[in-house]
Amino acid sequence: RRHRRKKSGTGKQTAAVNLLLRLEGAAYAVAASLLYWQLGFSWWFFTWVSLVPDLSMLGYLASPRSGAIAYNVAHATLLPWALLLIGYFSGNTLILSIALIWFAHIGTDRALGFGLKYLSGFKDTHLGRADFSIK
Repeated sequence: RRHRRKKSGTGKQTAAVNLLLRLEGAAYAVAASLLYWQLGFSWWFFTWVSLVPDLSMLGYLASPRSGAIAYNVAHATLLPWALLLIGYFSGNTLILSIALIWFAHIGTDRALGFGLKYLSGFKDTHLGRADFSIK
């Protein structure tokens, strides 16, 4: 007998999970930005540093695999969490500000539908297939 794989969910369920993940990203972006503002950090610094994680896309120049790995390392929340804790417990406001900017960047990307990448291609993300066309 052939084993059939169950689908992970219906279209409505998948859309609901996607929406939840995007709202969660928006919450990260808003919370990090509000905390950044509350701590009185520089918005000029925020503007420039917020672009840094997207430099990871240069990995795609080497290969789709390298690009996905580089992008995912720069867009997962593990490293910003580590920086946040280091900055907070050491009292280092530069590290703390970078962590908050990084969270805001990741949150904004997730809210816009830019998820973590699968090795199969840049448009294949944990939030579904990304559609960059203007409609």
